[in-house]
Amino acid sequence: MSQVLRCGKFALDLSRPLIMGVVNVTPDSFSDGGLFGETARAVAHARRLIGEGADILDIGGESTRPGSAPVNLEEERSRVLPVLEALADCGVPVSVDTRKPELMRDAIAAGAAMVNDVTALSAPGALEAVAASPVAVCLMHMQGNPGTMQVDPSYRDVVREVRDYLVRRVAVAEAAGIARDRIAVDPGFGFGKTLEHNLALLRSLAAFGSLGAALVAGLSRKAMLGKLTGREPRDRVYGSVAAALLAVQNGAHIVRVHDVAATRDVLAVWQAVKNN
Repeated sequence: MSQVLRCGKFALDLSRPLIMGVVNVTPDSFSDGGLFGETARAVAHARRLIGEGADILDIGGESTRPGSAPVNLEEERSRVLPVLEALADCGVPVSVDTRKPELMRDAIAAGAAMVNDVTALSAPGALEAVAASPVAVCLMHMQGNPGTMQVDPSYRDVVREVRDYLVRRVAVAEAAGIARDRIAVDPGFGFGKTLEHNLALLRSLAAFGSLGAALVAGLSRKAMLGKLTGREPRDRVYGSVAAALLAVQNGAHIVRVHDVAATRDVLAVWQAVKNN
């Protein structure tokens, strides 16, 4: 695979693990809902994450936590676009976390360098919105939809089924004109998976290496870590950092996290040991 992920004017070097910092511009995200709902607070938080070592920012205006309800386009647009516009000169690629093609197009026009879509560009018009631009895309696997995805998720072989789905979505994206070096994939931890499914995917991340795309892992503060540690979302820093390290050791190129500084330090130590 390419050792570079092309995100608009940016070319991200995948020879070391990269950190994607989460900025939720929502009132109801599971870990920090409401903290950064105002544009000024969201922008300040984003710039703080860059200072802590974030290589990419991921801006989301619609919660996709289990049980969440969809947000209409105008509301999501009003949350996301002012933050994107304010970060136009921030110096790192900014991703927009959305499943709406209309917002994808607006965000790209406002300077977004990546689209992070939990539905893997399956909405009508989504493929075209990304293909018509030079931005990167993250294709994620989700069984069901956010409102119901954690109601008895089931697989015969979770690793094989998730991998096969992503293989198909990568092929569809390439056929639409999105080059492989603009594509990242995400197995979707917590999106229609039990604890056992999530652990199986984490153990087997290396199986996704043959897709020839950058591999993203988003485990930060998720319910699986709460089940393992007994801690509430904001107290899952240590579990989140451990999960990020395991993901990188098993082949992830990018980890999507809330706790950038802690993740950066752990990965810096790991990288130094690995290089020696």
